[in-house]
Amino acid sequence: FPMPLTPLFIAAGVLELGGGALILLGLFTRPVAFVLSGMSAVAYFMVHFPQSVFPAANGGEAAMLYCFVFLYLAAAGPGPISLDARRSA
Repeated sequence: FPMPLTPLFIAAGVLELGGGALILLGLFTRPVAFVLSGMSAVAYFMVHFPQSVFPAANGGEAAMLYCFVFLYLAAAGPGPISLDARRSA
């Protein structure tokens, strides 16, 4: 029997909830966005990729979009009104 995926779903939920809150506040934006990008990539390759290679054919557009948006946030960093900006000022 294969291992149940319940621990992965719980970890993904905790990462999405906690990471989303931190990004919303602009706190630790770069590392959190990088971790969430990796989580989105893992979700895509575990759930959507086995069905088809193309995201439009396997329903994985949202996972890939989130992956690249989080990568952008990791590269660009937080904005000027974030808590990260206030911490460094």
